[in-house]
Amino acid sequence: MNQSAALHDHLPAELESKPYKQNRWKKNFWGFMFLVPALIIFIMFMWVPIFKGFLYSFYTVDFVKGNTFVGMDNYARALTDPDVLIAVKNTLYYMLLCLVIGFWVPIAFAIAISELRKFGGFVRVAAYLPYVMPAVVLYGLWRWLYDPVGPINALIGSTGADQIAFLTDTRWSMISLVFMETWQQFGSGMLIYLAAVLSIPRDWYEAAEIDGAGVWARIRHITLPSLRNLILLMLILQIIATSQGYQSQMALLDGGPNNATLTYALLIVKYAFTRLDYGTATALGMLMFVVLGGLGILQFKLNKEDN
Repeated sequence: MNQSAALHDHLPAELESKPYKQNRWKKNFWGFMFLVPALIIFIMFMWVPIFKGFLYSFYTVDFVKGNTFVGMDNYARALTDPDVLIAVKNTLYYMLLCLVIGFWVPIAFAIAISELRKFGGFVRVAAYLPYVMPAVVLYGLWRWLYDPVGPINALIGSTGADQIAFLTDTRWSMISLVFMETWQQFGSGMLIYLAAVLSIPRDWYEAAEIDGAGVWARIRHITLPSLRNLILLMLILQIIATSQGYQSQMALLDGGPNNATLTYALLIVKYAFTRLDYGTATALGMLMFVVLGGLGILQFKLNKEDN
């Protein structure tokens, strides 16, 4: 071995890799440049509002007289407002209902469609159609369905049972919203689960059929274990999404009746645009940001462990 080769073998790794890093930057320079506009837009419309929201949570925001620093007063007001406790309870109840009523529906439909031998394409399209329905049409349709003289109550009345005040009874209002949203949303989740089911090797099912396994045995021992990681991911995503739910609660009932559908996100909207208390609204938003950020970190760690 000559002297130059021996010297090269004794070079530090960071010095040896510098030319490679420089060549990589030169080679990918224009690729990184194409990312710059997207990064600028992401920073301007995502992180700048988050940073400003953090600042405004310590101020009384007044667009006429100017902002006044109040320290932790906004957080104290948010944590002592009885409506906040009601909103947190309603949000947790809403999240629980979405898990109990709606979470398993796309899984069941995906598995059922994967077992179909005919009309599979038609059923997929039919299940996805509610998801593309405009919100105005959706709320109008279900307000009519839930009406005291609507078709659902007409069907209930034909059985001799008492009619249900779906939107005006505090016991039924949140449940009614969850049923409506499950009907609209399950199609998108169903396609995700269906793609995962169809990616499972068919040899496994054929071998199970040869061994005499029925449909339920194949689902229990092949399909569900194969979907375990996806189910966990979708569970965390649904928890994050439902914790921010407010659109249907605001559009149909505006948090009523008697605050029965007042969710945490809807309370933030009311603080900002009804009470015009932007400082407390941003304080509530920052508290939600911390909680959802923790769930996001948990999701990232779980995905990293699975990979």
